[in-house]
Amino acid sequence: MTPARRIEAVDVARGLALATMVVYHLSWDLSWFRLVDWPVDQHLAWRAFAAAIAGSFLFLAGVSLVLAHGDGVRWKAFWRREAVIVAAAAAVSLGTWAALGPALVRFGILHCIAAASLIALPFVRLPAVAALAAGAVVLSLPLWAGGPAFDGPWLLWTGLGHPGVSSVDHVPLAPWAGAALLGVGAARLGRSQLERLRAWRPAGVGPATLTRAGRHSLAVYLLHQPVLFGALWAASAAGLTPDRASAEFVDTCSFTCILAGGEEAACRRTCRCTFEALGSDGLWQRLLDDPEDPDLREEMNRRYAACSLTPDR
Repeated sequence: MTPARRIEAVDVARGLALATMVVYHLSWDLSWFRLVDWPVDQHLAWRAFAAAIAGSFLFLAGVSLVLAHGDGVRWKAFWRREAVIVAAAAAVSLGTWAALGPALVRFGILHCIAAASLIALPFVRLPAVAALAAGAVVLSLPLWAGGPAFDGPWLLWTGLGHPGVSSVDHVPLAPWAGAALLGVGAARLGRSQLERLRAWRPAGVGPATLTRAGRHSLAVYLLHQPVLFGALWAASAAGLTPDRASAEFVDTCSFTCILAGGEEAACRRTCRCTFEALGSDGLWQRLLDDPEDPDLREEMNRRYAACSLTPDR
């Protein structure tokens, strides 16, 4: 798609997807550093939010394929874009491996966009119904085509088995390539409206900002998380954020208390009181340095018992 033919409405949509992605990743980072207690990794609503973001990027990737190649595949431009996305995906895998080890991104959103683009490309010249039908099939694959034969890390890209490994971002082809195919189908259906969309221009600072971000979506994607995570890490290292170890202590202590039959609010009060008592008595850092020391654990238990008898704490 040359600059003269660019449809800014698509850039705005891509910018909106980027904005929601930044919100999600910032929330994840804040949760990681224990600055908030949002269940970003577990709660169904957060998972649905993440799925909607991933789906929007892949849908827009399908739309962009039609806009760029609907009148004939421009092979040089296609392979250049494909190479850039593959290189960026490899950089994400390498960077997350260096930072997170086993939880690295093995097949994330960029990997999926690169592979889904290859799958969806033949459909850009076919009737819309072909792409829509193929998209529906791919979306449904995990429901009827999955099985133990696809288990393990080597086939995790399929989405049809259990990967057996953890990852901070996993966007397999099934069902997500289906969203790209739906984007192709939707763009084919809407081709009669292209000139009207092409004539639209964003007005105001917000839409204009989204347009600029959408035009440089790959750069924004690659840079935003290192910037967000790095800033929070620097603040944590400088002592400007709460101590993660103390939050984990209170959470673990509270969980144990609740399992023993305690009421959640009372358990958290008791555990916070215990942490404060350990800190004021100079025992907290010693306990961190040697958590298995029997004498220190006995001192901790004594303070816990004392705090549990103090209801106003």
